[in-house]
Amino acid sequence: MDLRLVAELHKSIKDCADRGLVVAAKWSSELYLSIPQHKRDALCEHPTTFSTSTPARSRSPQPLLSFAVDSPAISAGLSIPPKARHYAPLPTSERSPYQSQESDPDQADDAAFLAAQAFFTSKEFSRVVHVLQGCRSEKAQFLSLYCQFLVRGRTSKSHSGSDRDQPAIPFNRRLLGHLEKGLFLSRLNRREEAVESIIVSLGRYPWNWSAWTLLGQCVGDAQELASLLPLLPFPASHPLVQMFQIKSMNELNSPTENELALCDHLLGDDYFRGSPWVMSLRACVLYHLHDFGQAEKQFENILSLDPYRVDDIDIYSNILYVTENRLKLTWLAHEFLERDKDRPEVCCLVGNHYSLRGEHEKAVKYFRRATELDRTYLSAWTLMGHEYIEMKNSHAAIEAYRRAVDISRKDYRAWYGLGQAYELLSMHQYALHYYQRATALRPYDVRLWQAQATCYEEIGRTRDAVECLKRALLSAGSQEITLSLKLAKLYEGLEEPVEAAAYHKRVVGISRVEGRPIQDYAKSSIYVARHQMVIPGGDLELAKEYLERIAQSNVEEVTQATDWLKKLKSVMLSRPSTTPASHGS
Repeated sequence: MDLRLVAELHKSIKDCADRGLVVAAKWSSELYLSIPQHKRDALCEHPTTFSTSTPARSRSPQPLLSFAVDSPAISAGLSIPPKARHYAPLPTSERSPYQSQESDPDQADDAAFLAAQAFFTSKEFSRVVHVLQGCRSEKAQFLSLYCQFLVRGRTSKSHSGSDRDQPAIPFNRRLLGHLEKGLFLSRLNRREEAVESIIVSLGRYPWNWSAWTLLGQCVGDAQELASLLPLLPFPASHPLVQMFQIKSMNELNSPTENELALCDHLLGDDYFRGSPWVMSLRACVLYHLHDFGQAEKQFENILSLDPYRVDDIDIYSNILYVTENRLKLTWLAHEFLERDKDRPEVCCLVGNHYSLRGEHEKAVKYFRRATELDRTYLSAWTLMGHEYIEMKNSHAAIEAYRRAVDISRKDYRAWYGLGQAYELLSMHQYALHYYQRATALRPYDVRLWQAQATCYEEIGRTRDAVECLKRALLSAGSQEITLSLKLAKLYEGLEEPVEAAAYHKRVVGISRVEGRPIQDYAKSSIYVARHQMVIPGGDLELAKEYLERIAQSNVEEVTQATDWLKKLKSVMLSRPSTTPASHGS
């Protein structure tokens, strides 16, 4: 990471903070803190060499954050006021000291802007808009417009009614910059136009993480992300592009080993070694890859570096919940509840603690508290739905899962939860619909295909159930025996013994390779042996081998195997010339 990028990152801390982008400023501060000391020292030794951010592509000189460009109307019914005269300052080098002193809008707006910052910190957004009226500086105009968005956003939501599918009422009528336009368009669910505006904004000011976050929210699935990355005005090797890719794949619940490698690259000596934020990215990748042991170690490293960091502590609690590490989860819950009980992540952590103890009512209480602190907190709604499922309260679970889907339609867990809730109500057609939505988002998840198969079986569509289980076998892993047994049973019900025997034989083969006890595959062995005995030209030697193995054991099926061995001898006597070409296992 060269000095130019370090300088841009350093400058973004103040730029974002001045504009009220608190999360982006915090993100920049965390990353800058992890920059190697010698690079920060070099920046201090040459403060004027890299004093401004450089766009990724050559463009005509324009103010940062695209405030000097009038945006066209984005809706036919949206009236835009007549064009105002926007102030575009000349570079400092081209102005005389007298001219600079007279025309510098930042200096002229200084008192109003300082007051506006204080009001913003107090969340008095209407006062911010009022005090910044008439201000000409870029950051004052940005902060004013941003607060208008926040104020009118609350008003729009309060008048939006109960229809979930009704788009938000347009409320910002002055659109100055591409970032604001992208934010506005994303609220209207006009994703393609929003993406276009956000990319232009990022091209002019790359180090605004809030813009990257907004862009990620517009991505529907991994395929859309793959199509979007080449459109970004930065090379694939740029750290911002890599961090965006990892973060987006985590939010889509589908990171791969490639994202894990990118995390390791970003944690190298040349970039952000020891950064808790990047380490947390890596921990989340490991979590989604189901490598819970390594993910837990990564979170332990993060807390050793920054013991008071609350961000992503809910993911850590999910890992401890899945691994049933009660002792560590209890300690973590008590520690963070004392430190910051009003953070939604901490409420989720405590909720997981009570859920693991089987105290589902208390768990619901804390998950609900998390949603009160942040109505858009997806994990809290989903986990609340899980608790209601455990309590057999399907109707409450459905409501919680629907709230999660309203927040994000790309999280498979809420769709899967809806399927489970409707399955509890024996409404298998509805359950099937939601399982299919979840599977579309996560096509390699075995559980989702199994859930679909169960629904198809319940409604009498056995053929479709078979197809789902075959699809699940492609990524079955440790569940291959379970799925093969289920397929064999379904084929038995369809009276297709050839296919049933094939899957039973598969069970026997896998079980013997894995060294499983005979009782795990005794029934399958007997079924295969019987099938070989009754079909013309069957492999009688294979049947004999299977039956003798069972007869010589102490499993429950010994008597059955012995009886079939007697019948096999009669069959072999009636077909003395049978010589199998090869013996399977």
